[in-house]
Amino acid sequence: MNSDRFVDCHAHIIDPVRFPLTGERGYKPRPDETGTREEFCAALDRHGVRNAVLVQLSGYGVDNAAIVDAMKSNPGRFKAIAVIDPGASDRALEDLAAAGVVGVRFNLVSYERDALTRHDAPRLLQRLKSLGRFAQVYADDAQWPEVAAVLKASGIRVLIDHFGVRDPVGGIGQKGFQAALALGREGRATVKFSSPFRVSRLSTGFDDLDPFVNELLQAFGVDGCIWGSDWPFINVPRRPSYADVMAPLSRWLPNPDDRHRVLARNPARLFGFGD
Repeated sequence: MNSDRFVDCHAHIIDPVRFPLTGERGYKPRPDETGTREEFCAALDRHGVRNAVLVQLSGYGVDNAAIVDAMKSNPGRFKAIAVIDPGASDRALEDLAAAGVVGVRFNLVSYERDALTRHDAPRLLQRLKSLGRFAQVYADDAQWPEVAAVLKASGIRVLIDHFGVRDPVGGIGQKGFQAALALGREGRATVKFSSPFRVSRLSTGFDDLDPFVNELLQAFGVDGCIWGSDWPFINVPRRPSYADVMAPLSRWLPNPDDRHRVLARNPARLFGFGD
């Protein structure tokens, strides 16, 4: 694949030496599960990937220092999705935006399950919408019907993590996945073909995700899809290689122009790479 201007839209910086993991919730990586900004840049360079969207690790809580540092150290290469305190000031949000933060993550799986269903969620979503930020959502299958309704009511732009499904065994007809598809049909969301190794029940190839990808392409259209690696591949029994998570793209997007839209043009348009 011609990788000019490719963007990895989902990766983490894990650097406990420079940035200790002080968050009280979320996943705490093992000592071997690190991923510094230098290591990530080297991985991108090896695979010809120009830019990336850094996603705040749940174990860092609302301390976004590691991703802000990576953006400042590599001007123009990275954008980021932060995690914030719902009561964060407008100034704090403006400072994050100035550093390159384009949205806020709501990790309902391993960080804060009720972040989008508690009483103050609609106000926070309206604040983010008014600032032009994305709401990036990682949810369990059972959560999606209620969460999708909240997101729809807010009108905010949505990024859906990891194919919009947690357990493919339930099939494409499960209510959660159908709720995510509806957001795509309504033009309210972009879905990430990210972290296939975390969703699939297969250790290689990830063929069991093919029916889900087909449905996502129908509902979101090629222009509503982006790709992410989920580097450095933590909290799984078998850690894949970067090449492993890129490999299915040729099967899912056999048309080279479609592949280039998902890997390059769509993220450039959404996140402002190349501005």
